[in-house]
Amino acid sequence: MRLDVTELLNFYETPLGACALRAIVERVNGLWGNLSGLDVLGVGYAAPYLQSLEGEPRRLVSLMPASQGGHAWTPTDRGSASVVAAERELPFPDAVFDRILIVHALEETGNYTRFLREIWRVAAPEAHILVVVPNRSGAWSLSDNTPFGHGRPFSRRQTKRLLRDALIEPSAWTRALYTPPVDWKMFTSASEGWERVGELFLPNIGGVNLVEGVKRVRIDPSTPSKVRVVAPSNMRPAMITKKQLREQSAYVTHLTQRKETTP
Repeated sequence: MRLDVTELLNFYETPLGACALRAIVERVNGLWGNLSGLDVLGVGYAAPYLQSLEGEPRRLVSLMPASQGGHAWTPTDRGSASVVAAERELPFPDAVFDRILIVHALEETGNYTRFLREIWRVAAPEAHILVVVPNRSGAWSLSDNTPFGHGRPFSRRQTKRLLRDALIEPSAWTRALYTPPVDWKMFTSASEGWERVGELFLPNIGGVNLVEGVKRVRIDPSTPSKVRVVAPSNMRPAMITKKQLREQSAYVTHLTQRKETTP
């Protein structure tokens, strides 16, 4: 059962939620850098992350799935930049966003391929798409006290395979959340230390996988302008001798002449 938006909102107001936000945003900014002048979309529950990105994006939009619920979000004085819609039918035209951040979405959706293909549709050519999902070998996926303990966790390899199936080419990855998923002050106050130690000595047990992919538009220069039909490799062209070809040609000519002389 999908988490309600109020549960997500409450989590990020806790010290543990703040630690998770800080650790993941650090990785996102490390991958993306300055986003000034770009159009950025967050899908799932990405609003807390979007407002912590580097630079001044031209457009920031937070899409919250209808099954999750949403709330107003005003990153600028121009009004709310959030929208509630079906995650597999995004209300945007094709090729709009330069960066797309997916948090608390992929692990909760029922059709991974359709969801990611819809992400591909609204992404601009060469857009960077970053998926944040619970790591199946991490402690956070085993604790239902956090949003990362709900839905299906993924390994890095599984996430990459899903991206490739949706025509998104994986380009980079990292992990985060080495702090124990317990809202105790002795852990949350030392979260930065946990992150540094975990990255160095226990890199495989990070709570989340961050996998980035790029929307590629491939054009084979050897392909002619017209569509070319290629036979499967196990098929071979039919071989016909010159004599058989002449006989077939003579037979077709005979039928044509006969049809023309028939009243």
